[in-house]
Amino acid sequence: MLFFILKRCPLLRQAGWVLLIASSITGCTSQQRTIALGAAPAATPEEIRKHVDEYPCTPGAHRGDSVLYVENTLSAIRSARQNPKYKFIEFDVQYSADKQAVVFHDGSLRRIFGERAKVKETPYEELRRLSDNKIPTYEQAMAVAVGKPLNIEIKSQGNQADDEQLIDYIMADIQNRGIEDRILISSISAEAIKYVKKRYPEMPTGQIFWRKASTYLPFDFLTEGLYQEIDDSNADYLMLHVSNQMNIKDLLRFKPENKTLVFWDFDDTMYLVQKDPTDRLWSAPEETLISQTTQSHAQLQSSYNRSPLAKTDATSL
Repeated sequence: MLFFILKRCPLLRQAGWVLLIASSITGCTSQQRTIALGAAPAATPEEIRKHVDEYPCTPGAHRGDSVLYVENTLSAIRSARQNPKYKFIEFDVQYSADKQAVVFHDGSLRRIFGERAKVKETPYEELRRLSDNKIPTYEQAMAVAVGKPLNIEIKSQGNQADDEQLIDYIMADIQNRGIEDRILISSISAEAIKYVKKRYPEMPTGQIFWRKASTYLPFDFLTEGLYQEIDDSNADYLMLHVSNQMNIKDLLRFKPENKTLVFWDFDDTMYLVQKDPTDRLWSAPEETLISQTTQSHAQLQSSYNRSPLAKTDATSL
């Protein structure tokens, strides 16, 4: 990990900084630390709780209620819709081989269903058969999800034209339903987010990251660079894996008022941190009053559980 970071970060080499301790995080909730000359140590678990506890958090359901049910299934989404613990629901959408918009996270069915089939290479009817009818279409998911604010993630398959076609399809449906003010479109793809903002400038967007240099190295310029990335893509929400909470102090210190911080994990964990008055859920104002929607960070940690199917690595992010 040390060699990789130094190789990919020429500014560190040029400045002559030497890492004293470089530890690799192996689990989603691990809080191992990295210390470097010229930088403050990463936040401890106690410091994380202290800093996040200062602000109310709005909890959501990542891939639906993915602890009680298989992630992104109709059962998981329906349960999240019915559970008052979750104030919004996130699910993933991508194309099958026959250009059906399907709700599934990974590129293949291996982790969830033990099958080697790749989503983009397999027609929907075959995906449905291989999953024992557990992979829903976008339309089926919306039928049970509508009623709460939704975070729809565009799972880019590396084809920008397909991404744009999928975005247009989803946006047309959202507009037909008249629920534009209750939807956030997110993606790990900066180009997908740029397209949404260019074509649909009023649509709230979020850019997703797993781990960055700032996750391990608490240098100001790295944290500021993270916010610069979402500024470049015009994303409104910075959506980070919970391992980035090691850098929580700087993430909160450098956060612009027009950007909102969201944390997620590989299970159902997802929550929005409300540091500024502008940090609010993307739904209609009456649905986002802090007194109605938020809990403390400590309350959130005790209410989330881990799923046995939750991913613990970067495969098919």
